[in-house]
Amino acid sequence: MYSKKFEKAFALVLKHEGGYVNDPNDPGGETKYGISKRAYPDLDIKNLTEEDAKRIYYNDYWIKNRYEEIEYEPLAVKLFDIAVNVGPRRANMFLQSALNTIGKNVVVDGVIGPKTLEAVNSVSGDYLLRVFVIEAGYYYLGLVYRNLDFRKYLYGWLFRLFDGLELKTWEKRK
Repeated sequence: MYSKKFEKAFALVLKHEGGYVNDPNDPGGETKYGISKRAYPDLDIKNLTEEDAKRIYYNDYWIKNRYEEIEYEPLAVKLFDIAVNVGPRRANMFLQSALNTIGKNVVVDGVIGPKTLEAVNSVSGDYLLRVFVIEAGYYYLGLVYRNLDFRKYLYGWLFRLFDGLELKTWEKRK
């Protein structure tokens, strides 16, 4: 039922999200596999199964945000991973800001519509992935600057941001 690309993205999310956590300092509150009580208030988070989480991610994140339609797999996988951490709308805005940074003119509204998707698939995925990661990193650093209590999360956020990246090596131009 699930594509190879989604399976890879879901595996990366599970690596970063793990099991049940109820950290009173985490704005997401009670979470399991990255699914939060804040986002799904009617869900029994503690008893959520991995398969339930997979189904939620596939329908509410992957399909709804058109990540399957992103041709460059490493970008789709990382975008999904960050969307789980910060929310799809914000992650999609990072992507749209990255597109604008590299010269594509898209509206930064957090929705991956036909124009955003066309822009994403018309540029070097590797280049866009690098700029996307910088956009997300800037966001994480901003959170810490605004609230020093978030310093305890920074290492994990940055590790997550760079983990699993499949970047091409730089070749010096002649």
